[in-house]
Amino acid sequence: MTLETSRLVLRLTLAAAYFAAGVLHLAVPAPFLGITPGWVPWPQAVIAATGVAEIAGAGALVAVPRLRRTAAVGLALYAACVFPANIKHALDAVAAGGAGAWWPYHGPRLAFQPVIVWWALFAGGVTDWPFGRRVRRG
Repeated sequence: MTLETSRLVLRLTLAAAYFAAGVLHLAVPAPFLGITPGWVPWPQAVIAATGVAEIAGAGALVAVPRLRRTAAVGLALYAACVFPANIKHALDAVAAGGAGAWWPYHGPRLAFQPVIVWWALFAGGVTDWPFGRRVRRG
């Protein structure tokens, strides 16, 4: 599989995931409100706005080549910004079910968050790392 084919497959997969998440944010906001940290102002509006942002980012990533890099950066930043909600969700699970309750779902989810950031940047053509051609210096 070529680099560009890999990038296309990853771009389509990521866009589908962000589109689905965006629709869920708008259609069924209650689970997202439940994991939103208390310090987030206007949580209902924030959840709705994140749903719109996910849908717009997914669409631009696959359907608007001139906005692809911008969408990729936006989705990467989004993945970084929702990390506190993911941490809160994991801590709530520990509080509700004990330390063993969080690992099967939350451990991999928290560990995978940096991969999602990279994935967005790679899929959008912002970076080729680690697959890009190495440049010799000297």
